Amino acid sequence: MMKRLWLIILMLAPLAVSAQQVVVSGIVKDDKTGDILKQVSVSAGRVSVVTNEDGVFVLKLDQKPGAITVSHIGYKSRKVVLEEGKTENLKIRLVPTTIQLREIVVRTNNPRELVDIAIKKIPDNYSRVPELLQTFYRETAMKRRHYIYVAEGVEDMYKTPYNRSINRDRVSIVKGRRLLSQKQGDTLGVKVLGGPVLPVQLDVVKNQEMLLNPEDLDAYEFTMGIPEYINDRMQYVVKITPRMSKEYALYNGTLYIDSERLAFTRIELELDMSDKDKATRTMLVKKPFGVRFKPRELSCVVDYRYEDGVTRISYLKNIFRFNCDWKKRLFSTSFTATCEMVVTDSQSKDVQPIASRNSFDSRDAYYDKVEYFMDPEYWSQYNIIEPSESLDKAIKKLVSTYRRN
Repeated sequence: MMKRLWLIILMLAPLAVSAQQVVVSGIVKDDKTGDILKQVSVSAGRVSVVTNEDGVFVLKLDQKPGAITVSHIGYKSRKVVLEEGKTENLKIRLVPTTIQLREIVVRTNNPRELVDIAIKKIPDNYSRVPELLQTFYRETAMKRRHYIYVAEGVEDMYKTPYNRSINRDRVSIVKGRRLLSQKQGDTLGVKVLGGPVLPVQLDVVKNQEMLLNPEDLDAYEFTMGIPEYINDRMQYVVKITPRMSKEYALYNGTLYIDSERLAFTRIELELDMSDKDKATRTMLVKKPFGVRFKPRELSCVVDYRYEDGVTRISYLKNIFRFNCDWKKRLFSTSFTATCEMVVTDSQSKDVQPIASRNSFDSRDAYYDKVEYFMDPEYWSQYNIIEPSESLDKAIKKLVSTYRRN
């Protein structure tokens, strides 16, 4: 079951900030090129968000912080001091980092051994007490270049200590909404099973059944990559590629390991597509009769953030790309489904488990658990991943087609 974490169902379907809050907003760019930077972490203490596809962020806080921290892989972290009355529309530039050879001290010449050491240190490096994380989750589906489905919500995620399995980790929906195209031509929609539970299943460090276990790791070739900086901390980079065949599809991946603490701080995985049948079995669980499914990509990135002596999951993004065609049609149609989650806050004191009756089941589809709802102030009091300009336009278009129908 753990080899089938990403499950897709194809289906036929129609389709005010409170006075107490302080808003800090802006755009983040590369200092040298001026290019926008997406998926940049912006935080004030434990409260955090990430920039969207346009490099834009909005951080909502109970009180004005003295500064915010902006960090991204391959860039020097920046502490931005906030002047009185100047907290919105900030223009922030990050400087790329350079690695000097004298900085690199490799503890072992064997990259597999380095990974094994990092696995043994997981109980020490990650949370040793139950925690409650508040998260923002979004899933979208595109038909060619057009959005046909958007669902998003604020969730609570209860996590047991990292020396335990994920079996008692739970997710509950605090508030959510979804929009689905009502156009007759968009009758082929996408449901992603698991939805907000994916952050539990894709916590690769804790869910070691997914990758970080001896049986799976023995199927990979390990090589050292060029070191990188994350949050001003140097990272060993380990590349993994399949070296043998298994009954299920393997991954090509990159593991980032903190050079001092030997904690995993970022994991990038991409499903090996060399065997289309294995890839299909991993990605697809059901489809309409007469539709042919052609897998193109399944990839994910999981980020962990070090704070207060503890490394915690902070962000993940999961992407499916596939084509579908009908036996009587000449051309196939491309689809892209994306799931994205950011941890916006965390609590470690007096944490109570989420009751099973209130939790989201991994067999459920998010679409079935939230209602259609459109309100400009829907997320006013919550930290979210701001919709990009293109997504914002798509949401307004979906709303207009819904109202016409």
